[in-house]
Amino acid sequence: MTGPTPITIGVLALQGAYREHLQLLTHASLHLPPSPYTFTFLPIRTSTDLTLCSALIIPGGESTTISLLAASNHLLGPLRDFVKLQKRPTWGTCAGMILLAEQADRTKRGGQELIGGLGVRVRRNAFGRQRESFVVGVEVPWMLAEGEKGEEAFKAVFIRAPVVKCVLDPNSEENGQEGQKEADRGKEEEGEGEAVVVTAPKLETVGRRREKVEILTELPPQKEGDEKRIVAVRQGNVFGTSFHPELTGDWRMHRWWLMTVIEDLATREKGVVGVLPN
Repeated sequence: MTGPTPITIGVLALQGAYREHLQLLTHASLHLPPSPYTFTFLPIRTSTDLTLCSALIIPGGESTTISLLAASNHLLGPLRDFVKLQKRPTWGTCAGMILLAEQADRTKRGGQELIGGLGVRVRRNAFGRQRESFVVGVEVPWMLAEGEKGEEAFKAVFIRAPVVKCVLDPNSEENGQEGQKEADRGKEEEGEGEAVVVTAPKLETVGRRREKVEILTELPPQKEGDEKRIVAVRQGNVFGTSFHPELTGDWRMHRWWLMTVIEDLATREKGVVGVLPN
């Protein structure tokens, strides 16, 4: 009789709140239902580290800095392969969600490169500067385990947070042009100076099904005249949150994500790749 299969889960550890993610993953793993796997949680700094991983978290921090460090460590290519070709479960929080988006606006000219994988356009610093940071309860029924329905809202920490501005049409060649027009309008309205839209490189995915982007959580209007803002999305193997679950001490979202990793591992054993369960 064989024992549990060891699985390594990585947290990109170039900059940002990677230690907090590692701590919450450890706590969350203690609350998982029985499975044929045992987990090790590893800080990822090199492409060799990444080859050990079955899933990855890209933490909150400063997206431009993380992108530049990833480029200097020759990690951008391996990360794109991991997310978009291997279709491994990947979660980005705040800056991580920006990097996983196919497009981002309000970026500095000549600044960050994107990994891609989420067919959305995100807006950086959508709520303002550091001093506009806030904590608010958000509804997350999709991640609650049986028996947890009706518990208090999940406390979401927003620090210079992005939001999803729109879901991109994967068949449209106009996304980049329209994104640039919207970025230019935002620049004029809010004085963003040299802010531009950036688009992730496209990778060859012939024969791969493109999953629909699911809008998981929207932030209600904060004041009169505001619109709802999309702050959590999922597309196939990629999950993104505008906020920082790792800064709350609440391990429930990390447990939910680990359960999606377990189901991904099970589907790979059956020869099906890259679709997170509902």
